[in-house]
Amino acid sequence: MTVTGTRAARPIEEVPQTVQVIERDEIERQLILSSSPSEAIARLVPGYSATTQTISSASENFRGRDALVLLDGVPLNTPLRDVSRILALLDLNAVDRIETVAGASSLYGAGATGGTINIITRRPTEGPPQFTINSALRFFPANLGRSLAPELSLGVTGRSKTGLDYVIVGSGRHSGRTYDGLGRELPSDALLGQGGADRTNSGNLFAKFGYDFDAARRFEVSAMVVRLNQDPDFLTLYSPPRARPDFNTPYPGRSIREASQSFSARYTDTDFALGSLSVVGYYNEIEKRFNYTQFSFPYNSVVYYSGNPTVPTSTANQTTLYSTRYGLNLTIDTPLDRLLSGARFTWGGDVIHERTRQELLTGENVFTPLEQTTLAAFGLLQVPVGPRLTLRGGLRYEHFALSVDGFVRPAAYTGVTARNAAGFSPFVLPALRVTGGDFNYDAITGNAGATFRITERAELYGGYSQGFALPDVGSFTRRAGLSTAFACPVARPNCLPAGASVGYANIGPEAQIVNSYELGLRRRGADANAGIVGFISTSDQGVTFDPLTNRISQQKEMIWGAELNGDVKLTQRFTLAGLLAYREGRYDSDGDGRLDSFLPNNRIATPLRAVLSGIWQFEEGTMLRVEAVGFTGRNQRIDRSGTRYKIEDGGTINLAVSTPVLGGQAYASIDNLFDAGYQNPTATSVRNLPVEAFGRTVTVGYRKTF
Repeated sequence: MTVTGTRAARPIEEVPQTVQVIERDEIERQLILSSSPSEAIARLVPGYSATTQTISSASENFRGRDALVLLDGVPLNTPLRDVSRILALLDLNAVDRIETVAGASSLYGAGATGGTINIITRRPTEGPPQFTINSALRFFPANLGRSLAPELSLGVTGRSKTGLDYVIVGSGRHSGRTYDGLGRELPSDALLGQGGADRTNSGNLFAKFGYDFDAARRFEVSAMVVRLNQDPDFLTLYSPPRARPDFNTPYPGRSIREASQSFSARYTDTDFALGSLSVVGYYNEIEKRFNYTQFSFPYNSVVYYSGNPTVPTSTANQTTLYSTRYGLNLTIDTPLDRLLSGARFTWGGDVIHERTRQELLTGENVFTPLEQTTLAAFGLLQVPVGPRLTLRGGLRYEHFALSVDGFVRPAAYTGVTARNAAGFSPFVLPALRVTGGDFNYDAITGNAGATFRITERAELYGGYSQGFALPDVGSFTRRAGLSTAFACPVARPNCLPAGASVGYANIGPEAQIVNSYELGLRRRGADANAGIVGFISTSDQGVTFDPLTNRISQQKEMIWGAELNGDVKLTQRFTLAGLLAYREGRYDSDGDGRLDSFLPNNRIATPLRAVLSGIWQFEEGTMLRVEAVGFTGRNQRIDRSGTRYKIEDGGTINLAVSTPVLGGQAYASIDNLFDAGYQNPTATSVRNLPVEAFGRTVTVGYRKTF
């Protein structure tokens, strides 16, 4: 089996990192439970965290750090203003396989400090058009009528007589209300501005057309369009004991919206003069409108100011992110057999240009508009040493040219903790000018590793790799001057001296370099697959913004853990599969160089997580899957003052069944079979406010290919 998350296709046994591939047959089993890739990855990949069960991936991460999401090798992240609505909006019906590479990597640029997730789309079939229809109806038995969520997907693949091949998949979904294990309705915006899982209408369209000039040369173009609209009925109460709908306050804002698209063109030539050539050009256009939220101390303690202290939240306190990104990726995989049999040198470069802005409903910028050009070059050498040992190492250089426009940050209203009846003292943060400029910075990262083949099906692997994350500079300038040093009393809302400003240069952005170390053992076979790995990742540079100094923190971090996953065919009809993952981390909370506190819950919410499933394949084609999911809670001290936010432990039992009917597959599933009431750990960690998980969820559906 080969993987492409290593920039050039490589057999898994030659990759000195933890690699996992979710194949199409497993994706079809996961579709019985959910059409979201993030749900599938969380159930099957030990390094990935539990999902938030919303349209947002806020606080979802890979080994406690960021994941870079690729679609056929094209990055979908927005590094200048990192937002979390990516994975949950993609459509599993259009996916052929998912490749994950755990650990830091810079092969595709910024963002993969915890791992890389490459979503590989469906491949064309040979011959006349082949159609696939998948329909499902999901609901909560707690309120079947109000929770109905129908889904429909239609796909067609084939190859014309002229040699043009194609894949087209279109899907549409509607979701009703959602409920927890106690039958209580869940809020539409539990994560504060990110959007929820209820009251949505969404659609995905993916199309790919390709042409093989000959056995070596191929050209293809693809497009993905995502549309989503969420219309909440009520605002959310952000106060203990949990996030919940405020049935007394109708939602006054505009809908939550997603209108994003990605286009790419790819040329490959496996008989290129220097080896195997791949050239990819792409263009991403993103529009994300977030929820309207009101002031609610301490969970939503900063809002754009209406000018009226009795109703401080502006009616325009809702933002839309606009981002365009286009780039060109060049990869050449050159064999070096003349120097050493089996040696290969993978090299190339990337050019990326992006522009990002975020606006209130009034059209006012909420952070300085940003424009950045990235130039990168990389080289990766792979050398076999005898029949069993393979060495691999390389370097990547990245140069960033950032242009920052000046802007006026709109007036804001905030609260500071105080011993009074309200629990806070109100302040006004007057409109403040942020001056921009042109800035240049760079990063050099490297990797080195080895695999040692123990048997034909097993190898020991390990190594060192680096990745980097760009500071979320859009978020930082949005928060520029959000401290009491730039605050005014409510009675004198314009107390700052004339001409007061903050310079972008004072923020001091630098790339965060993450060092990843791992040692593992894996085995593949028809009857059993297994892997065990231990890892450590460290970084000296933080990416947290400190509003008191208007600078990025300089915090040291260390994360460590171990992962185990595998499956074994115990009989011809029964397979047992599962995973066990442990991770924990500490950081330097006060800048004295010592790792004195545990990382906050939004980095590590569940130190220990386990999934165990039994799969029965019956003779007539019926499949039964019983799955147990469990995780431990967390109650660690996250700073020197002893602050703790407790995460409760929890778990569920899930069932799924499918059987042949009329030439297709009828299926049904029950997620959270016993309707357990428990907190969603990842969603709870976003604001340190309990967010309840889904209660019993039932799915019935039918899939057929003809």
